[in-house]
Amino acid sequence: MVDVDKLQFGLETFGDIVSAEDGELLTAGQSIRQIVKEGQLADKLGVDVFGVGEHHRPDYSVSSPEIVLGSIASVTEHIKLATAVTVLSSDDPVRVYERFATLEGLSEGRAQVMLGRGSFTESFPLFGYDLTDYDDLFNEKLEMYSQLIKEKPITWHGKFTQSLKDQDVYPKTDYNGIETYIGIGGSPESIIRTAKYGYKVILAIIGGQADRFVPYLNLYKKAAEKYNMPLQPVAVHSHGFIADDEDEAVEVAWKNIKANFDRIGLTRGWAPMSREQFDGETKVGSFYVGNPEHVAQRMARTINLMNLGRFDLVYGAGNQTAAQRERMIELYGTKVIPRVKEILSEEG
Repeated sequence: MVDVDKLQFGLETFGDIVSAEDGELLTAGQSIRQIVKEGQLADKLGVDVFGVGEHHRPDYSVSSPEIVLGSIASVTEHIKLATAVTVLSSDDPVRVYERFATLEGLSEGRAQVMLGRGSFTESFPLFGYDLTDYDDLFNEKLEMYSQLIKEKPITWHGKFTQSLKDQDVYPKTDYNGIETYIGIGGSPESIIRTAKYGYKVILAIIGGQADRFVPYLNLYKKAAEKYNMPLQPVAVHSHGFIADDEDEAVEVAWKNIKANFDRIGLTRGWAPMSREQFDGETKVGSFYVGNPEHVAQRMARTINLMNLGRFDLVYGAGNQTAAQRERMIELYGTKVIPRVKEILSEEG
């Protein structure tokens, strides 16, 4: 049964370039400043978590999410600040620890890191890594990171990482260390690995019905028991768009989500998104699109089905305007979240 009192609601942006009202695209800098404004708005509305993604390509504005989160930390008070995700495979675990320990101190304990293998792979050649080492890179760096966050001197030898001998890392955290999630797209091996280290799971459901991910929850539970690790609350993130009017929400989302997925699909071999596919995703699939009541009903079903501890809505896909993005955040905070809690309380 879902614990409504502990249930968390988040917003995530991948840093999509924002569109002006006349259709012209803003600059990356303007888009980044808009994200800071949106994080501040989410905090004022009582949203629990605000996540920013890492990308290294022209259609996204943020390549260093921790810097953006640091700026948001300076103008917010309560909201937790997360990456979505940090591509650990092409990063340096020591630097990851240092950046998030710094953000943890700056935000007074509100920092979260979401580590991922990298569904976007542009960072691998950019930082000198070979994609043939995709799995091995993540496995080794996750093990090193797991040693580093103990905040004790580390002796380490690896194939893809630097050797350290009784080396300490700084700064030390003031609160309870660095809260760590692992972003998972549907790999059973990733579920088992996350349970082994005792980290929290966030499932990226970006296609299909939530029902098909329920077996992963059972696998996570069994793996946690096997490794004698605590069973952590599971989180989900999915794309969405909310507007006051149902038809407006659907049409804005269709235009922007289709453009976004089709652009990404060019390098991944995906067929262009059809209207039938989009409509299916918005009705019973992974797109939470519509007016506040429709989105709340669908979110409540997924949360109840999967017994989630957190639900993150990925907003701003494509090139939405600042007004569209901000209104969605307002509706999410003032209408959707309270309504989801109400539905779950009635069902519980």
